[in-house]
Amino acid sequence: MANVRLEDIKRRFNNVTAIEDITFEIPDGEFWVLVGPSGCGKSTILRTIAGLETATSGKLFIGDRLVNNIPARQRDVAMVFQNYALYPHMSVAENIGFGLQMRKVDRKIIQERVLNVARSLSLDHLLDRKPKQLSGGQQQRVALGRAIAREPQVFLLDEPLSNLDAQLRDDTRAELKQLHQELGITTIYVTHDQVEAMTLADKIVVLNRGRIQQIGDPQTIYASPANQMVASFLGSPPMNILPAIYENNGFDVSGQLLTIPAVVKEKLQLRQGHSYDLGIRPEHIFIHEPPSGFTVAYGGKPAYSADSPSRQERQEGNESQLIVEVKLVEPLGRETLIRAGLPGSVVVLNIQVGGDVRLRPGNRLSLQLDLNHLFVFDSKTGDKISPQE
Repeated sequence: MANVRLEDIKRRFNNVTAIEDITFEIPDGEFWVLVGPSGCGKSTILRTIAGLETATSGKLFIGDRLVNNIPARQRDVAMVFQNYALYPHMSVAENIGFGLQMRKVDRKIIQERVLNVARSLSLDHLLDRKPKQLSGGQQQRVALGRAIAREPQVFLLDEPLSNLDAQLRDDTRAELKQLHQELGITTIYVTHDQVEAMTLADKIVVLNRGRIQQIGDPQTIYASPANQMVASFLGSPPMNILPAIYENNGFDVSGQLLTIPAVVKEKLQLRQGHSYDLGIRPEHIFIHEPPSGFTVAYGGKPAYSADSPSRQERQEGNESQLIVEVKLVEPLGRETLIRAGLPGSVVVLNIQVGGDVRLRPGNRLSLQLDLNHLFVFDSKTGDKISPQE
């Protein structure tokens, strides 16, 4: 096992900079996830750590060893690719033990290690099969097993679950997390799937356009994103972003005024007439009583969640209201996802309500926004406007 440290790593391809100023240190035994949209540089970072790419500048350490000029085969890392890369003519046992065989490890040790790894991955009954006789999930576990059998210092995974169907991806993700807890190998995992990032990681590195946007544990990044890109990328459904103009001691959102508490205005030091982007997550939006003249069909219970703010809190100015029109209703069983638009605007909000709430496209609703969980971003830079101490 080993820690991994990157210091000001840059990788350029001709005139294109793929990654720049990449600096972080992964402690021994932790599971870190690199996440971001396609083309953000996450796979380039992983390949640079593996030795498949050469850093243009900067320093890369595995343990206490500087590995910039050390070839991939001598870095003691194991990598699992998106396409599995299994040998079709070899059995499961031969695929798992291939790396050890190439290193001329004693045959008895290979057999023992292959059997132990196969048992941990529930592959011991498939050792004689060829890859074409396996399901996608089983092939993925064979690829994982081949990497684990080497007992590397660092485990690198490049979107290993992207080829699996949804249910199998969930099952394999749980198995992978349990396996890491048992083995404790330093692991770096690349994905564009924010659900995988949130559920697997000890720490998340959010990337965009080759640069680090934020590093932190999943809950911290979710609750306190550094900027609009991070806020809107992590979360399912994603955070709602509302273009607004600050005026009349509130935010004008497509002609509707959101009033905000005086203490919030003072801390944020907002500029009159300035454009901002407001961010609020679906779980912090609640259905208020319908405005006069509008109807909405409910399914037997009020549309407030168990942790909805009280009427007293709303009266104290912790919330404000928006009128919206339901565009799309997506029942998900326990809950329902509502997509609702602001009248006369292209802005659409994601709202989560209980599964027993009955709404139809065309219904108009009055929404309560919990302003204690409202984020304000500069509309030009995407930077978060933080309260002034």
